[in-house]
Amino acid sequence: MSSAAQSLADAAGQVTVEIAPSGPWRGVNLRELWEYRELLQILVWRDLKVRYRQTALGALWVMGQPLLFTLLFTLVFNRLARIDIPGLPYAAYALAGLLPWNFFSAGVMAAANSLVGNASLITKVYFPRVLVPAAGVLGALADLGVAALLLAAVLAWYGIVPSGNVVLLPLVVLLAAALTLWLGLWLAALNVKYRDVRVVIPFALQVWMYATPVVYPLQLLPQPWRSLAQFNPALGVVEGFRWCVFGGPAPLLALGVTLAAAAALIASGVLVFRRMEREFVDVI
Repeated sequence: MSSAAQSLADAAGQVTVEIAPSGPWRGVNLRELWEYRELLQILVWRDLKVRYRQTALGALWVMGQPLLFTLLFTLVFNRLARIDIPGLPYAAYALAGLLPWNFFSAGVMAAANSLVGNASLITKVYFPRVLVPAAGVLGALADLGVAALLLAAVLAWYGIVPSGNVVLLPLVVLLAAALTLWLGLWLAALNVKYRDVRVVIPFALQVWMYATPVVYPLQLLPQPWRSLAQFNPALGVVEGFRWCVFGGPAPLLALGVTLAAAAALIASGVLVFRRMEREFVDVI
């Protein structure tokens, strides 16, 4: 708009809005996200209702899966392989590792498939696309809250009193949610353009689980694998959760690696997601 036209518009008391294409590399508009906060709530609530619609047991399924896997791993690793955890029942130890891992795994899967699963919504109206993967992670976080009741029941069964570190559990869960969301943004953007991603993710997560000390102690790994495992970003999620529940030495290195990985994914995942967001409607 020329300066003369701008002066005429100002004199008439009109508001002039200049529309220009945004740059290819841009961050997230936090103010815009806040304005669409109600949409995020709707997306989360919709996903939860769809997940438990027409289920006879409802939220009990959230606790049933980790319970069954805990029983299975107790049979295989504790009874058959004779893996014992000093000072703790193996079932409680395994369950305290499975819950954060299940949250991480389910959150990454939900975020990665969220854009493709909501293609009809994305191609019709505008809203910050980052809300769709975020809704998937928040849905998994709600499941973690329900499954935590199972852990509380198991601790009570064995007469285990949670350590004082449990007050730091929300911070560890927040760190896990950050790692899950930013990794999910990467995969969600790639999944729109390369549909093979959704096939690879379940296999990769399964391998990642057994490479992470979820159902076995870190000390069981021989060197140099034990030292290499310290740089597994998921280790801080699992060990941090257990440390909050059972106490003991703080896994500072593992938590530091997880924090560094989350920070790196924040810096790169958001930019890549926003960069590829310009093409979502065309290729989804």
